Amino acid sequence: MATEYGQGYGMHGTVADERTRRRLPTALRAPVEARSWRELGYVLLSLPISILLFTYAVTMVSLGAGLLITFLGVPVLAGALAGCRGFGALERARARGLLGLDVADPEPLRMKKNGPMAWMGAVLKSGTSWRHLLYAVLHFPWAVFSFVVALSFWSYGWALLTYPLWFWVFPVYAGQGGLQLYGDQHHQIYLDNPFEITVTALIGLLFTLATPWIVRALTMVDRVMVRGLLGPSTLATRVVELESDRGVVVDTAAADLRRIERDLHDGAQARLVALAMDLGLAKEKLTEDPEAAARMVGEAHGEVKTALQELRDLARGIHPAVLTDRGLDAALSSVASRCTVPVQVEVDLPSRPAAAIEGIAYFTVSELLQNVSKHAQATWVAVDVWRVENRLMLQVVDNGVGGADASGGSGLAGLAGRLGAVDGILVVDSPVGGPTRITAELPWRG
Repeated sequence: MATEYGQGYGMHGTVADERTRRRLPTALRAPVEARSWRELGYVLLSLPISILLFTYAVTMVSLGAGLLITFLGVPVLAGALAGCRGFGALERARARGLLGLDVADPEPLRMKKNGPMAWMGAVLKSGTSWRHLLYAVLHFPWAVFSFVVALSFWSYGWALLTYPLWFWVFPVYAGQGGLQLYGDQHHQIYLDNPFEITVTALIGLLFTLATPWIVRALTMVDRVMVRGLLGPSTLATRVVELESDRGVVVDTAAADLRRIERDLHDGAQARLVALAMDLGLAKEKLTEDPEAAARMVGEAHGEVKTALQELRDLARGIHPAVLTDRGLDAALSSVASRCTVPVQVEVDLPSRPAAAIEGIAYFTVSELLQNVSKHAQATWVAVDVWRVENRLMLQVVDNGVGGADASGGSGLAGLAGRLGAVDGILVVDSPVGGPTRITAELPWRG
């Protein structure tokens, strides 16, 4: 632990300060945290930026709409929407820098042809352009409201909190005892005695402690607006996910084909070539030395059995016959019987899922059990398969040494990618020392 702190902070005094700061409650740290000041800066900057954006959007769109009776209205309106898209890029950058909100760029314009007419048509047809315009219009009233609320709470809080430091200004320069709380023709109430000054500072402290959370609540609305109006649409995001998943499926299929080709070339094919050569030699020796020929035929018979077993193992790894004929329960029981660790299998499914999902589930459990045999040093494994609504759930638990990690380039990472290609999820819970619990979730397709 000392090494980590030494690397992270460099000086023991800084480490002690950091530890002390972390011991403070979150409510006390909030007013002086960098995040609170960044969020306050975001809110304060929103007002001038929203005024500029609102003025530009309303002016340009009104001008373009008014000129639609002529051809000039179309390019003016397209230019207005393009300008809003440019402002949207600046707003995403501002949200990324001050709020830590990383919103992806929206989908680009899709133009079937090149040229100004095609560009204007693409801008006007793009839903992203109109969402940026809607942001420019809606953000202005919200920016005014959040600016007033944030600035009022912040200024009143710090002013009241520091009142004991500057209340002397009133008797020295204003000719009154302190800050006037109430006054009419007959009565005036001033905050001028030690008790009232202390109460004022305590009220200021409450305001100061509450201000960061109020500002944070205000920026949550900004986050929703930036993400919903300036980011990619739900459909575009889904398209990107499907394109990524398709790439994973293609890569996985290519890797499987290369693995099958390698296994055939290095295993069964090599044995069959050697078998053909042995049988050729046995044929030549059949008349000269029958005993040697018989011995060579016997050896060739053993090679045939070995090649057949390798072909069966290869076929079982692709899609075993027992999975097709009898389903997951029998197939997983067969895999468990070949595992080097005792495995308890429990499958509770009302019906069989689609063949593709069934095959992925079988492959997932097979890979996990293989990992247990190689790395876990476990003495027992439990495999559970069940259905929850429209999801197929798989769970493999072992009492091994733990430490499994799905990050990096491990086999678990590849397995997670394979599951993600069909909208599946792989969750790894494997603390050092064990136990390891790996849960896979697949869509149920009957």
